[in-house]
Amino acid sequence: MSGKALVIVPTYNEKENIENLIGQVLEKDECLEMLIVDDNSPDGTGELVDGVRAQNPRVHVMHREGKMGLGSAYKAGFRWALERDYELVFEMDADFSHDPRYLPDFLAAAKEADLVIGSRYVQGVNVVNWPMSRLLLSYGASIYTRVITGLPVKDPTGGFKCFHRRVLEALDLDKVQSEGYSFQIEVSFKVYRKGFKIREIPIIFVDRHSGTSKMDKKIVKEAVWMVWWLKLQALMGRI
Repeated sequence: MSGKALVIVPTYNEKENIENLIGQVLEKDECLEMLIVDDNSPDGTGELVDGVRAQNPRVHVMHREGKMGLGSAYKAGFRWALERDYELVFEMDADFSHDPRYLPDFLAAAKEADLVIGSRYVQGVNVVNWPMSRLLLSYGASIYTRVITGLPVKDPTGGFKCFHRRVLEALDLDKVQSEGYSFQIEVSFKVYRKGFKIREIPIIFVDRHSGTSKMDKKIVKEAVWMVWWLKLQALMGRI
């Protein structure tokens, strides 16, 4: 393997954030490259990244026809990475809630783990600027997921992750069905069931600098039933 790492960032109307994020990510380590998966953002995010790409070969862009969801964006990015020679593949949000300063910590932890998760809850509760209702929803979802599935991860809905290539190669991406919160749960659970080593590292999660959240009631409802589906599939020996 080459030792290269790809940071996948799905975008939909992130023009205010994306150029600054790209600069901060790429300065953290020379091994890092970025793939921006843009869902035809009306604000021109994709076109802006095209301009950045023209000046920097470490930046790549995938243009999709419309808003197709977080899970499908990551799966498209995973497939793109597996077609190329990346050893590590990251998931990362575009809104600075996932701080690029933690990327060196991920790279260090990945030397001893197959999947590294940036955890808001591995050392207490490290979330800034969330209303109490959102915090209780997220923390409650973490407990709910652990109790039902047995997944030994304190932040199973966390979306700041680093996968070794071998992990993504072992997953059947066509069978990963969910989006949003539940996409993170489903992928981590399947990685755990395959016997890979998972490590959580502490991060401080700060609510987005600008733009609007993509969270909605549909995503929450999906997560509620998904954990039961995962448990049933595991009991039947299908995961």
